[in-house]
Amino acid sequence: MSDEELRELAEKAGLAPHWQDQKGLAHQVAPETLRRLLGILGLPCDSIGELRDSFARLDAPAAHGVPTSLFTARLGEPLCLPGGRSGARAKISFEDGSQRELSLAEGSAGQALLPALDRPGYHRVECGSREFTVAAAPSRAFAIEDVAPGERIFGLAAQVYSLRRTGDGGTGDLGGAAALAVAAGRRGADALTLSPLHALFTADPTRFSPYSPSSRLFYNPLHAEPAMVLGGERVRQAVAEAGLHDELARLEALELIDWPQAANAKMALFRALFDDFERRDLQASPEDGLAADLRRFRTEGGDLLTQHARFEVLHAARLRQDRAAWSWRSWPTEWRDPASPAVAAFAAAHAREVEFHIFLQWLTECSLAAAQRAAIGAGMRIGLLCDLAIGMDGGGSHAWTRQKDVLVGASVGAPPDYYNADGQNWGLTTFSPHALIADGFAPFIATLRAALRHVGGLRIDHVMGQMRLWLIPEGAKATEGAYISYPVDDLFRLIALESLRHRAIVIGEDLGTLPHGFRERLDQEGIAGMQVLRFERDQQGFFRAPDSWRPGAVAMTSTHDLAPTAGWWAGHDIEIRAALGGFADEEEIAAERLQRSEGRNFLWGALRHAEVASGEEPAPATTDPVVDAAARYAAVTPCRLAILPLEDVLGVLDQPNLPGTVDEHPNWRRRLPGEAARLLDAPCVRPRLDALRQRGSNGERPQADSGV
Repeated sequence: MSDEELRELAEKAGLAPHWQDQKGLAHQVAPETLRRLLGILGLPCDSIGELRDSFARLDAPAAHGVPTSLFTARLGEPLCLPGGRSGARAKISFEDGSQRELSLAEGSAGQALLPALDRPGYHRVECGSREFTVAAAPSRAFAIEDVAPGERIFGLAAQVYSLRRTGDGGTGDLGGAAALAVAAGRRGADALTLSPLHALFTADPTRFSPYSPSSRLFYNPLHAEPAMVLGGERVRQAVAEAGLHDELARLEALELIDWPQAANAKMALFRALFDDFERRDLQASPEDGLAADLRRFRTEGGDLLTQHARFEVLHAARLRQDRAAWSWRSWPTEWRDPASPAVAAFAAAHAREVEFHIFLQWLTECSLAAAQRAAIGAGMRIGLLCDLAIGMDGGGSHAWTRQKDVLVGASVGAPPDYYNADGQNWGLTTFSPHALIADGFAPFIATLRAALRHVGGLRIDHVMGQMRLWLIPEGAKATEGAYISYPVDDLFRLIALESLRHRAIVIGEDLGTLPHGFRERLDQEGIAGMQVLRFERDQQGFFRAPDSWRPGAVAMTSTHDLAPTAGWWAGHDIEIRAALGGFADEEEIAAERLQRSEGRNFLWGALRHAEVASGEEPAPATTDPVVDAAARYAAVTPCRLAILPLEDVLGVLDQPNLPGTVDEHPNWRRRLPGEAARLLDAPCVRPRLDALRQRGSNGERPQADSGV
């Protein structure tokens, strides 16, 4: 077969055979890369026969981008029905139980049109022998303007694991998040953004990056706060019976999280609680109270919940036998299929352990619901705002349970750019766009619902992934990838619909280089983009004036992947990178320090020009005035929501994650000083929150302190 035929198949499958870099230069994807990615998409092309079959497969309606079981539509707009006949009768059964009969209209090009629907929801349509669902979405997502009309509000951002609480066992949990939310809500904050709560790997606590989940459908049980569900007395009794008091206290005192030991201790506590729950609830009063709630949770979770719990048990059993057999793809053949008799037999033989993992999911979800109630009770109008990772680990629960949903054998990342000449490989797989369409977007809808449950908002990591993703074959370099397209119109409509149904705002992480017009598209969709002070600079290095920021974006001073404002001003991040060998030589370090000095000059000039700072530029070691002014800078932007990371609230130097490092740096391990409930009592915090609290609807500008 010719390369031209290969590129034709790739384009038909949604793989771009070319891509353009930041300089506008065109690059051609290697034929071998296209061939491997097409194979991962289920479109083999190693021979003429395979090529012909793959072309034929793409001509099927679902594979060609035409849904068969679910269509998406906007309210007030007619829906084109491929294969439909104008004049044909159709019956719509709305979610509320009402029905309507109508005739399909004819479009200007002769196509059959389902007349515009007037109410949002998932509605069933019968038309002749066809039956399908229409997801009727509002014109935009539920937005910040819907929460606080005419106001400019603020929130904080926290890494859940970093929060301290007496009794947390060495890792932050939703009890700490609830305590912080209450403290912030009482000080005028309307939101608390949290790091991802996704399920990781209970059998391997060394895999603790919150952005590399086993499944985005379930939770990391280490975030559970059992006292919020079972009561403090039962937890204290379990700690005593398990002899865990001293070990938990030791782990809580550590400056950095010891994930393996903390996980072992907390799992021992959870097992003691489960033993007690069996005796006191499941056996003594199975029809009442907490036991009934767990039973309801199990029923509603269905097969997906059961399969996730089975994965956890299988994964642990396999790792006990062979630590190298980490991925389910290296398991015995009979275990690789979640529906196999061997898996069913194993689950039956370990039924209590499977039930234990269901109990953990219930405990965590109840903790999250309690934390959101606490946030709203403290006056927050949004409450908790959780993070949705871009994908999932290909060796994890989701990839095992729903193998046809995901691109097994590929990972997502980013092509080479100014910041990463070698590109990026994030080590995560994600949904197959073909499978999404064929399955009526059920996997995507389930993921959205899991992420939106019990929260007031959602941040979608790498939101451009709704349009396209850089896909890399397993084992290849990050440069050896290609862009794959996604049904962006359908995905945005579903986001809007689920956002409305949950009355939850949506933030899209849109940092970096994006396709032309993408940020404008986010604004139209009601998805708030992000504007981070550090990145708001022109080509000459000048910081953009705050009044030029987009009202529909979220104003931020930093992110978890960047040095906090204090650390950046002090050059602390440069010294960390230098100590880790992140520079070629001393000359490169000196150049970086000089560039940072110029950056400080530019930033202080911008802060003064915006009238949120005054006086001479502080020395690098004098960080508090700069952090104060940065908070005021975010406060005076027209952005409807400003979010201040806790690292900037407290003025700390170290960032939660240093991209490009794994074990050589304590990523995802740093704990903040002091109890979460009292973090905001620190003297340095008040001027920063005061600046944000002044945003409101009256347009007052936070002023520079005379001492700044």
